[in-house]
Amino acid sequence: MMATKPKKKNPRLASGRKRARQDVKLNAANTSLRSKYRTAVKNVEKAVVAGDKTKATELFAKMQAVVDTIADKGIFHKNKAARDKSRLSAKVKALALAAA
Repeated sequence: MMATKPKKKNPRLASGRKRARQDVKLNAANTSLRSKYRTAVKNVEKAVVAGDKTKATELFAKMQAVVDTIADKGIFHKNKAARDKSRLSAKVKALALAAA
């Protein structure tokens, strides 16, 4: 059985109430983008494990665009994005060399 979070009290000030409403929307948007990032990375990793060179390179190109946009928005740190791109690039290149 999961423990539920304690319910937060509503802010008294109008600006605080507005901020709380905005936070809910922003949290949903950030969660969606975070999921998109992880899915893009996971798809490339799956293609590499499967040994499909063409699919891996195609997905890697798409993944780079997703990772860059999300890093620019500040969802993940730019260094994390660069690290993920670098590691996956190495895996894709190793796959290409193994196939050759």
